[in-house]
Amino acid sequence: MRILIQRVKQASITIDESIHSQIGYGYLLLVGFEENDNDSVLYEMAKKTIELRICEDENHKMNLSIQDIGGELLSVSQFTLYADVTKGRRPSFVKAAKAETATKLYDKFNEILKSSGLKVETGVFQADMKVSLINDGPVTVLLDSEDVCKHG
Repeated sequence: MRILIQRVKQASITIDESIHSQIGYGYLLLVGFEENDNDSVLYEMAKKTIELRICEDENHKMNLSIQDIGGELLSVSQFTLYADVTKGRRPSFVKAAKAETATKLYDKFNEILKSSGLKVETGVFQADMKVSLINDGPVTVLLDSEDVCKHG
C-alpha cells in the first residue's frame, strides 16, 4: 500500500462538472494498493497517516498530527502509485491490485480513517475525477507499507 500525503489548505474532487467532495485544512491522500495488502496493513497505514506530525505548531515547526489539529482528510484511490516504469516508455500497472480487491481495501481504509473521528471525504472508485488543491508548504510525504509496516 502506498499513500501520497499532501498537506493542503483546501482540496476538492469534481465529477461530471459537479463538486463531489471537499475539505478545508488537512491532507489530500492519494491511496494505492497492491494485491497482497490486507487489513493489518490498512490499520498500520491509517494509524501512521493520522499520527504523522507534519502540521505546524505555534512556532511553525512540523510538530503536530492531523488528529492534534482536528484537520480533514480527502482520500482518493490512485492505482498509478504502483506504476512500473523500469522498461520502455509506457508504465505497467501489474503491481497494482485488481479493481475488485482495491475497492474493498479502499472502502475499509476509509472506514478506519473515519473511526478516528476526523472528517473524511472520498472520491469515487474508478471515476474520472478532477482533483483541485491548494498545497500548504508545500508538504508532500510518501508512505509505503514496505517501509511503514513490520513484515514477518
